[in-house]
Amino acid sequence: MLFWVIAAVLTLVASLAVLLPLAAKPKAEIDGARHDLEVYRDQLSELDRDVARGLIQPVEAEQARAEVARRIIRLGGEENSGDPVQRPASTSLRLISAAAVLAVPLISWGTYARLGSPDIPSQPLSERMLKNPAESSVDELVARAEAHLEANPTDGQGWDVLAPVYLRMQRFDDAANAYRNAIRLLGSNSDRQSGLGEALVNAEQGKISAEAKSAFDEALKLDAANPKAAFFVAMELAQDGHKDEAIATWQKIRAGLPEGSPWLEAVDQALARAEAPDVPVANGPSKDEMEAAASMSPEDRASMIAGMVARLDEKLKQNPKDAEGWMQLIRSYLVIGDADKAKDALKRAVSVFGPGSEQAKEFIAFASSNGLEVAE
Repeated sequence: MLFWVIAAVLTLVASLAVLLPLAAKPKAEIDGARHDLEVYRDQLSELDRDVARGLIQPVEAEQARAEVARRIIRLGGEENSGDPVQRPASTSLRLISAAAVLAVPLISWGTYARLGSPDIPSQPLSERMLKNPAESSVDELVARAEAHLEANPTDGQGWDVLAPVYLRMQRFDDAANAYRNAIRLLGSNSDRQSGLGEALVNAEQGKISAEAKSAFDEALKLDAANPKAAFFVAMELAQDGHKDEAIATWQKIRAGLPEGSPWLEAVDQALARAEAPDVPVANGPSKDEMEAAASMSPEDRASMIAGMVARLDEKLKQNPKDAEGWMQLIRSYLVIGDADKAKDALKRAVSVFGPGSEQAKEFIAFASSNGLEVAE
């Protein structure tokens, strides 16, 4: 209600500031009429003086008075009724202007009453941060945490909670700084160290720096079964050219992963790329791939992998001379536990390049090394 009262007062003041000058008669017009009236009065006084001195006859004086009187009457009529040619235009213009001034608040009030929300109270950030966390957005929660940590920079628990949130928001530099603060204030543990390493790797666009490697090594010292740290250690070996060691490490990781682990797919993809000849090792799974796999149920994850394998199979039907693609397809079928399709893929690959070709021998050796029983 207070909003509407203030709006009405302000609108009234603004409208009067425009309407009052429009309603007033022009000053030049008023001054001109008064001047003419004074002249006519002076003429009447002059006639009286001329008659008294005998300069004109009384009859002539009466005629002159009658003419001046007619002019005075005409002047009064013009003031009341206005000039028949020019003044109506001026009056119409003032009326149109006044109507336009009045229309502005009426239209704006009507539009705002229909489309606006005057009854919703303002919500500055300080008030939004006091809301129930369940009713707040992620950005509001992060802003609340940042404000708290700015006022309490030694709150280790706050940094520990905010660090992985920064990581999911892809604010990698902020995540690394938060992990450093949490480690400094709360001490080192495997999750904090591996989180710091992951933030540093992402900040460097996949390159494992000395600080990141040190964080992963420390994480493994604290927990040898940490799959994230072990995965990135293997990736660092591959980046340094130690491909066989990287493959052995990934295979060891995979053997120890429980069913349904989000790292299973990441390790399988890394192995498939690393074991394919002349294919550079990738920098590991993307953040989107890891988040997508982690959020899926085992059934959905299996369905997603099966779809990827099926698309690869279809591509090889269109481009059968892709030797690396055939090995990846054989490996993929073995990963999802479908040995029959792996054998079929091997048979098709051999037929494309010829049973006696060097490439066919590589296919057979590759399949055997991955555990596929190959007939003589």
